[in-house]
Amino acid sequence: MPSTHAPIRRKVTLIDIAAACDVSRATVSLVLRNSPLVNRHTRERVQAELQRQGYIYNRAAANLRKRTSSSIALVLNDLANPFFAEFAAGVDEEVGAAGFVTLLGSTGESPERQQAVLSSLIEHGPGGIILSPAEGSDVSRVMESLGPQMPVLLFNRELGGDLPESAHWDRLMLDNARGAELATMHLIEQGHRRIAFFGGHAQSSSCQQRRAGFMKAMKRARLKVPRDYLIESAPTRLDAARACDALFASDPAPTAAVCYNDAVALGLMLGLGQRGLQPGRNFALTGFDNIGEAAMVSPSLTTISTAPRERGRQAARLLLARLEHPQERGERTIVPVELIVRDSSCPPLAA
Repeated sequence: MPSTHAPIRRKVTLIDIAAACDVSRATVSLVLRNSPLVNRHTRERVQAELQRQGYIYNRAAANLRKRTSSSIALVLNDLANPFFAEFAAGVDEEVGAAGFVTLLGSTGESPERQQAVLSSLIEHGPGGIILSPAEGSDVSRVMESLGPQMPVLLFNRELGGDLPESAHWDRLMLDNARGAELATMHLIEQGHRRIAFFGGHAQSSSCQQRRAGFMKAMKRARLKVPRDYLIESAPTRLDAARACDALFASDPAPTAAVCYNDAVALGLMLGLGQRGLQPGRNFALTGFDNIGEAAMVSPSLTTISTAPRERGRQAARLLLARLEHPQERGERTIVPVELIVRDSSCPPLAA
């Protein structure tokens, strides 16, 4: 007996429209975006075919028709850091759902490289930029590459200098001071009295904020912080491992360290092992970020959770909202953080 059900109609795609009009898929996409690159005759032919085949516009396609760009640029200061890999994944998920593609650039903490990356990405005409600035970045130099009208979201670091009123840039910042304060308070509650702040560069705004939170907790507990207990390193594993010896240059040496980030903490673990010390047994330490590896290392790392993937999604949502309302004043959003206690923050050994 023949079926009484009507056949299911296959969804019309851009490829179908392109084949019928004898043009490329990219040309059809340009027509949907009202690009001036398509001549009037071709545009009318494609639009007629879209209507004839009943092409269904999804939300992403509708967004693309309203906007002059189909891309968002993401510029990171340290792509080798797992935190930023997770952050980038979150950004890409969110902008992809909105019909954009992500243009990715990495500066390697170099302001000069940052200028080159920004200038190159601008040539591709992104709708907006998410920027985690390189250390030592200055507003005036970044403005040279971007101009005041480009929608920009700064992530977790401030730029040096004052932003012009005409630039409605948004900021998404971690609560760096509170996070370091929580980590320091935890080590104090564990019984430590000689605690160092380890890693990061003092000129970085995020490092300054985390040091401030550390100092606040130490001052409240009436604990001294010798200058030798503030140890700088690049925020990477290798440089942190190399800087490990500086922890033990003072007498008495610290028994614990609040580390600038998880990468620094993992590098310090390597350095401690090279000195014959056991992290989580005869030296305590905390990280900052809660990257995926933090729970898997031995000992597992006590750290400050910042949910990097969700922060990426949040950054993308804020920038997409800015594209819809470009003239509103820029806003500064501070994200709360959470202490995650694991095995690395042991009490001090008995004297």
